Amino acid sequence: MQKEELVVEVIRRLEKVYPNKLELNFKNPFELLIAVILAAQTTDAKVNHVTERLFKKYKTPEDYLRVPLEELQEDISSINYYRNKAKYIKGACKMIIEDYGGEVPKSIEELTRLPGVGRKTANMILYNAFGINEGIAVDTHTARVSKRLGLTEEEKPDKIEQELMQITPKEEWGKLSNLLILHGRYICTAKNPKHKECVLYDLCPSRES
Repeated sequence: MQKEELVVEVIRRLEKVYPNKLELNFKNPFELLIAVILAAQTTDAKVNHVTERLFKKYKTPEDYLRVPLEELQEDISSINYYRNKAKYIKGACKMIIEDYGGEVPKSIEELTRLPGVGRKTANMILYNAFGINEGIAVDTHTARVSKRLGLTEEEKPDKIEQELMQITPKEEWGKLSNLLILHGRYICTAKNPKHKECVLYDLCPSRES
């Protein structure tokens, strides 16, 4: 099976098992931006616990800028690297107000200018907040599962993304990332993958390893 055929079959099977969405809770693009900044090196469950309270206190970029940095740090202090993340949030909010009219921008180039936002998180925001397929978000799960499936042999996220974009229909880029993340989180785990529960088992060249 060619890679182009394989990736289509992978999507077909995984979308029967998982929802096509992130596990971060958000109601609008701005909340998603804050959530993905907080999510670096932190579980989605921990982020959701913090944002449940955070999003009641802070509704707009202006709200985050009104409070002292120390107060915002305290509000997110249970999150890893909370001091830096509070600075990123304030910097991103300032830029959104001054450069983007108070709205979360809708391109890779603009999003990655924001503090705390890299290409991976920008892709997540574009697809899950706006339905825009501009790239494929490659996190540790996406990288691991795509390599085990033989979709890529690349090691670096940017090269993995480029190869996946070449073999995947553009309209499926965001969906592929969401599905691979969930499959990697729950079934195709780094240690002791759950082969007996895997709907891709017969397709996977790594199943005997």
